[in-house]
Amino acid sequence: MPLLWLVSILCTLLAVAPVAHAAQSAPVTTTRSTAALVTDDDSYMPGRALHVGLMLHLAPGWHTYWINPGDAGDAPTVSVTARGGASGQASTIEWPTPRVLHDGPLTSYAYTGDVLLPVTLSPAPVEGNDGALTLDAEADWLVCAAVCVPEHGTFSLTLPRGASHPSAQAADFARAAASRPVPSPFAATLSPTGTLQVAGSGLSADAVRAAWFMPETAGAIDQDAPQAVAVRDGIVQLALHPGPEFHNGTGLSGIVVLRDGMGRESSLQVQPAPGDVRPIAQQGNDVTRIAALLAMAFAGGLILNLMPCVFPVLAMKVLALERMARGERRAALAGAGAYAAGVVGSFVMLGGCIAALRVAGQQAGWGFQFQSTGFVITICLLLFAVALNLLGVFNIGMRLGSLGNALPAHMGDFLTGVLAVVLASPCTAPFMGAAVAGALAASPATGLLIFASLGLGLAAPYLLLAAMPGLLGWLPRPGAWMETVRHLLALPVLATCVWLGWVAWLEGGSDGLVLLGVGLVLVAAGCWCLRMAGHADMREDGVHRAGFYRAVAVLALLVAFVGGGVLPLAAMHEHGADRVADGSSAFSPARLAQLRAQGRPVFVDMTAAWCISCLVNERVALSSHAVQAAFAQRGIVYMKGDWTRRDADITAFLHDHGRDGVPFYVYYPAHGAEVILPEILSPGIVLRMTGSDGG
Repeated sequence: MPLLWLVSILCTLLAVAPVAHAAQSAPVTTTRSTAALVTDDDSYMPGRALHVGLMLHLAPGWHTYWINPGDAGDAPTVSVTARGGASGQASTIEWPTPRVLHDGPLTSYAYTGDVLLPVTLSPAPVEGNDGALTLDAEADWLVCAAVCVPEHGTFSLTLPRGASHPSAQAADFARAAASRPVPSPFAATLSPTGTLQVAGSGLSADAVRAAWFMPETAGAIDQDAPQAVAVRDGIVQLALHPGPEFHNGTGLSGIVVLRDGMGRESSLQVQPAPGDVRPIAQQGNDVTRIAALLAMAFAGGLILNLMPCVFPVLAMKVLALERMARGERRAALAGAGAYAAGVVGSFVMLGGCIAALRVAGQQAGWGFQFQSTGFVITICLLLFAVALNLLGVFNIGMRLGSLGNALPAHMGDFLTGVLAVVLASPCTAPFMGAAVAGALAASPATGLLIFASLGLGLAAPYLLLAAMPGLLGWLPRPGAWMETVRHLLALPVLATCVWLGWVAWLEGGSDGLVLLGVGLVLVAAGCWCLRMAGHADMREDGVHRAGFYRAVAVLALLVAFVGGGVLPLAAMHEHGADRVADGSSAFSPARLAQLRAQGRPVFVDMTAAWCISCLVNERVALSSHAVQAAFAQRGIVYMKGDWTRRDADITAFLHDHGRDGVPFYVYYPAHGAEVILPEILSPGIVLRMTGSDGG
């Protein structure tokens, strides 16, 4: 009897053994990984879903990738086909939530250890065949450590037809399903500037201690950039940094991972709807915050009057002061009002343009228009015409842009205000950086109000002089000296033209310089023709000649300004050598991260050729012997980010620090928190704030 029992047991084991191992194929093994095809059931039935997967056992130190590998890598592929008793093609991979791996400046979304990449198969019956089901699979996966190695495998396994019986790998499939993201129960919104918001009941600072987003589309965001998290009751916001595939956030899907105070993580599948998102920081005491931003904007505009950017406009302001000194009280008030309207209106329009460009997915910041060669050439030609007018080459009246009686009264004052804003826009005065950043992050109405306050600050001194004529008593009595002053005021305007010519060369190369030169000749010819037309008007027989001169002048000026503004957009590739001063290295996020990881102090200078304040700071403070010697002695690396032309890395860096323009200076000590320096520098300020003054 015992012998019969033993035989029965052996027969049973032999019968069961093939079934127990039928749910796993023969493995493909290397020194880096072991791969096999597995199923969650030991049998199949047509019409019953069957879960199939590529099981990877990765050696320590090696990893493979998610559907979006990140900055480097390649996603695995698995193709499964059924034949025999049923047919069918498996679905795409049902991806588990990956880990975020940081390797120096690179970030990857990856899997380590053991990972199952499942697919779903719905076997369709094959007429006349109710036998076993054979699964054929082909897979490719990349494994990386210090090096990356592509691997490949072909697999096959056979399942009998029958009732469902969980396989030995069913628990692995259950764990894979548990690690997959679930559809988010919260509403998700993504702003055009990259702020991702999830909102709903249950979200709070206690429930969410950390959060991060992983997009399914490679290049949609800058994976290496930190994602600042803000949480309040019912809302979690992540500050993402758009990448080249961001496309205004439309159709961007991915995984939001929320971690609570116990370290437990919840993976949510989101496909946020595009829309406006108000940063949480502005949802507290809105009245107080808006009042503070308005005050900072007004103060920044007031200080902007003292910035080098606005020096050329002082010529037009002095001419206006002459009129006030001559006792034209009503004209002075009307002119001041027109000037203020031009300043405020231009600031509002400029702010609206920046906001609109951001909504359209462009990375526009303060002074963005000077990153266009065509704009730089156009402004240079305009200022050259202004200088010729101040020198008396032709006469368009004491008000800029007043072509005799062709324009409404005080239009010249209005255009002077417009020009003041155009020239002031490349610079950032104290208080102004935070105000501009706050305006661009606020609601449209609040943002435009802040820009209007900035304009009022710039126009305030002129309005004050017009309203209080007693202050004009300090001016000398009118006389011939005024004409001399008018001629002398052409010199800073011509100097500005030289500076803008340099910027045009940096941005457009030799093509930009030639185009500017041709434009200057045409403007000079047009202005001379206007002078000749004026002389012809004084002669009884000069009517026809005056008309001819005016026609030639209009044609020359039209060709100059249209060609200078349009041709760079249509026919030129904006280029030019990187502008890196002696003793500095070009800024890059990767290099900055590497230096900080090495514990080296770094001074970052965000600048642009069209920013006069930047150039003054570099010449007066950063290039001084004392600062350069201190940097060398303390081993401080001087990095310069040149924003003369558009640069996504510099734009992202500015946005990370709540800024939208240059100049901007940050010091990273070897140990400790970063130090942000003011917009106006002196050698003493730099030495003190970098700890290089011996204190």
